[in-house]
Amino acid sequence: MSRVPTDVSESERQSAALWVHELEKVYGDGTLALRGLSLHIPAGCFFGLLGPNGSGKSTLIGMVSGLVRAPADRIFVFGRDVVAQAGLARLQVGVAPQDVHLDRFLSTREVLEYHGRYFGMGKREAARRAGELLEVFDLSAKTRVKPNRLSGGMRRRLLIARALVHSPRLLILDEPTAGVDLELRRELWSYLRRLHQHEETTVLLTTHYLEEAEALCERLAFIREGQIIAKGTTGQLVERYGGSALEDAYVEAMR
Repeated sequence: MSRVPTDVSESERQSAALWVHELEKVYGDGTLALRGLSLHIPAGCFFGLLGPNGSGKSTLIGMVSGLVRAPADRIFVFGRDVVAQAGLARLQVGVAPQDVHLDRFLSTREVLEYHGRYFGMGKREAARRAGELLEVFDLSAKTRVKPNRLSGGMRRRLLIARALVHSPRLLILDEPTAGVDLELRRELWSYLRRLHQHEETTVLLTTHYLEEAEALCERLAFIREGQIIAKGTTGQLVERYGGSALEDAYVEAMR
């Protein structure tokens, strides 16, 4: 029996980029990672998810992307149930994880082409898409270079490009600028803004850099102890919690 609430229309779930309802997750050791979490991200939105380590962000991302087991009728990506329609849902999602894991035996171009083939693209199509993304992310001069020979900023760009090879409608960026200096961080912001504007991709961003969330995100949610405790625009969150900036609101919300 479906556990989707009856007051939510089919059109709402179909149109939302990500629709999560009362999601819970208990790990084998008894850790309660998510506590009835509900979240709705409109299509086309640049959305920020902010919370401390251990708040449930990684578990949520894992369940949305199919890396962590999830219950049916609880998570929908553009109307596809990530459990009952796992294959279709997975095609809608691209993930750039926090940790940079790129095959050191492949060239920069091969990283992208192999990822495309993994998602069912033909050889010619994968090559075309790889070339397109190498140009978009200013990596065309590094096509034959192994990832471990790239700078930190270039590896980050390649990681995001890899997540985009199969043209997902929802891009999840998990701490995309972690460990890079301010100059490289702002460079990545520029790429992400262009991506959102021109690719019409919905973006879910997790970050510990509040100025990053404030600069990029149209809407935000605070997560604490496995629950969404507040959501809205930066202005709405600041008005609710007080202070003069997102950082003030965040600090107050996490008390």
